[in-house]
Amino acid sequence: MKEFFTKHWLKFAGILAGAIGGYLYYHFIGCGTGACPITSNPWRVTAYGSVMGLLIFDIFKTDKKEVKK
Repeated sequence: MKEFFTKHWLKFAGILAGAIGGYLYYHFIGCGTGACPITSNPWRVTAYGSVMGLLIFDIFKTDKKEVKK
């Protein structure tokens, strides 16, 4: 179990950072009219932020596989 978390810690950090960022976006900017499909609901914008955080943080992973010649 510990090996799994140490292997994927960057993904978990991305999900957490994205969720926090998404909720902060909803709280401070959000959608005033309620007509916005993503930003009018805090659950949706938090989930969207989590996915975006995962994708952005996943860019920075390093591949430790050795290339055979």
